[in-house]
Amino acid sequence: MTVTNTAATAVASEAGPADPATVRRPRRGSAIGKRVWNAAGAGLVVAALAGIWEGYKALGRAFDDVLPGTRIGFPVATDDMSMPHVWSILGALVEPARRSDPTTLGSYLLGETGVTLREAFYGLLAGSSLGLLLAVLFLHLVPLSKGLMPWLVASQTVPLVAIAPMIVIWGGQAGAPPWVAVTGIAAYLAFFPVTINALRGLQSPPKVQLDFMRSVGANRRQVLGWLRVPAALPFVFAGLRLAATASVVGAIVGELSAGTGRGIGRAILTFAYYYSNGPEKLYAAVLVAAAAGIVFVQALALVERLALRHRQTR
Repeated sequence: MTVTNTAATAVASEAGPADPATVRRPRRGSAIGKRVWNAAGAGLVVAALAGIWEGYKALGRAFDDVLPGTRIGFPVATDDMSMPHVWSILGALVEPARRSDPTTLGSYLLGETGVTLREAFYGLLAGSSLGLLLAVLFLHLVPLSKGLMPWLVASQTVPLVAIAPMIVIWGGQAGAPPWVAVTGIAAYLAFFPVTINALRGLQSPPKVQLDFMRSVGANRRQVLGWLRVPAALPFVFAGLRLAATASVVGAIVGELSAGTGRGIGRAILTFAYYYSNGPEKLYAAVLVAAAAGIVFVQALALVERLALRHRQTR
């Protein structure tokens, strides 16, 4: 029997044998019911937000945007130019995006969103790869961690609108296409949460398990592969969910600076420029961008469930 197999078996037995009476295995029916309840809850939240929007608008129209009995004005005007009706925003999605083009606004926005999500995905891959590499380096090189970690934290405090043009200029000088700069901006926001969470996960195994691995002669690479990485997976996926959200934001902001001509970020900028001609189009673009971010994160959550489906919970 090899050292790695012996170590892995012994480490797994540290927690004691699994008692079938105490191991909880999720039932398929209960899992489906939970998803239905989650979907229903999400629908109720959306309906509540729409109701608050329309209620605020109706109250403002009834009292001329002034709080009843006071002279305090509403923080946001409730006219149709400032706050279109929810049905106007949704109705705009099935209307032509341009007068000379029969393509609906919804189809146009979905096409542009696909471009943004592709850039965000590339940025997530690059950023998460860098984050995992940094986490492993910081784990084994403590002085490097203490020296670089403050700078990594500082890098996340710099406004993205200041960093994005720099990355775009550097990419242009290197001869890279604009989408590469957008991907770089997405990666810039994605690497930090992965680094922090992966490092925390790699440090999570109990000392008794680490001592045992060393006692049977396991080297650093074996300890990393057989003990630390499996223990770190839930932490890594938590960081990836945060990174997925950040990568979508980075891609949208990057499109505003890179001048790609494509992407939901450019669509939002265009509709903001022509806001007076159709305010509901801008709100529809923002709504689609938000929905795309949710879908992106949920897709990653599905990957997480598949990757960790064999883990038993006590």
